[in-house]
Amino acid sequence: MSGDNEYKIMVWGVESGRCMRVYWMAEELSLDYQIIPITSRSGETLTADFSTLNPVQKIPVFKYGETIISESAAIIMYMADKFPLPEGFCGGKTPELKAIISQWCFFVMTELDAHSLYLIRRHDSLREVYGEAPEAVASAEEYFTKQINAAAEKMTGDGPYIMGSSFSIADILLTSCLDWAVAYQLQIPPKMETYRALAHDREGYQKALKITYPNGIPATMLRSSK
Repeated sequence: MSGDNEYKIMVWGVESGRCMRVYWMAEELSLDYQIIPITSRSGETLTADFSTLNPVQKIPVFKYGETIISESAAIIMYMADKFPLPEGFCGGKTPELKAIISQWCFFVMTELDAHSLYLIRRHDSLREVYGEAPEAVASAEEYFTKQINAAAEKMTGDGPYIMGSSFSIADILLTSCLDWAVAYQLQIPPKMETYRALAHDREGYQKALKITYPNGIPATMLRSSK
């Protein structure tokens, strides 16, 4: 990791759980990369230069050579396909295996992230921007609870991770959403609490946490009190 331009990998974004997914993956793969520490809602994503990288004007953005990718799930999927995976990391060696990993990734990103947690964030901690909607927040909380319990029931493999004994990008996405839910004081099943604690013990997670939040997890990540 360095600020020098010699590195082919560049990552835009800090102070965001979605950015942390990228740093966690990079640390699992022991990659060298340059960090461009811009943040959301700071005006830094609205510049002409950044808009050229990502017209949607959101972080994270990942650049490797001439390849530019946004959306955290897409980025770590690309990384899993592009770079050598360490021992104990499960990749899509067969279409069937890749489909199972993708199935979990899409579930996390739609059912937990977009349909539940981000809706809560928009209409609770960011209600000054998007408007207050207590009924929508309550519905999202209920939906998250239903889906995270369903996910816990589905995790019946022969190991501690989603794919059994091997870690995968699906674990990065799921753990990030569990962190988000706990910050919002949502209940998660005991099985998911154990799973989350195990993921937190990984060296890649610990390194990514410090990279993403160099000054500590900010209060703005937490929900307002009701």
